[in-house]
Amino acid sequence: MSAIDVAEVVDDFATFGVRAFTTSRAAGSFGFHSTEPTVDVMRRWSALREELSSGATRLATASQVHGTRVVVHGQGWEGWLRVDRADGHASLDQGTAMAVTIADCVPVFLAHPSGAVALLHSGWRGTAARIVESGIAALAKRGVPVAELWVHLGPSICGNCYEVSPDVYAKLTSRSAAEPSCVDLRAVIADHAHAAGVKRITTSPLCTRCDNGRLYSHRSGDEGRQLAVILAELL
Repeated sequence: MSAIDVAEVVDDFATFGVRAFTTSRAAGSFGFHSTEPTVDVMRRWSALREELSSGATRLATASQVHGTRVVVHGQGWEGWLRVDRADGHASLDQGTAMAVTIADCVPVFLAHPSGAVALLHSGWRGTAARIVESGIAALAKRGVPVAELWVHLGPSICGNCYEVSPDVYAKLTSRSAAEPSCVDLRAVIADHAHAAGVKRITTSPLCTRCDNGRLYSHRSGDEGRQLAVILAELL
């Protein structure tokens, strides 16, 4: 990336023409629900679209609701699409960029050597409801072999920093707790992906709270949101 500062690039995906990255705090917030002037946020989105323009004619986003809906995007359109009430995107076509906003939740990147990709926003509710299975199924139903998928769990709050109530802990781990306890969302998602048949899973070393100088964190009181982006680039 040249115009947008990034915290992490998923280098493994680049071997088959898939670009995937998470922006940094230095890139500025991409969220629409802060007190920051909308014109400043939109300026960043415009810079992002310009940055992606050589590899994608389409950008898909959504109003995120911590659910499990994954929208599959085809061809036949161009520009910036904002879907209502969805937390995941998938595409089998080159030239479709997809993005989710995050600030402690897990950005889940899925890619296949054919160029099929998906991107999910997985907080505790999405994780408990197994949105990763929805993302995997969206690709599998369209002929993508699950065993050949690559999954990367991007920058998010780590297991040492993420303390949840006993009821949330039980929903995520199926174990009881008498008091608030820490849970590793990325480890839970990795278990779900493994159980679904995924063999290659990597996890970012970055924590939004430990690395708060580099990334926005809701738990640290930040209003800002970084962006996770994936696309199979046009040849």
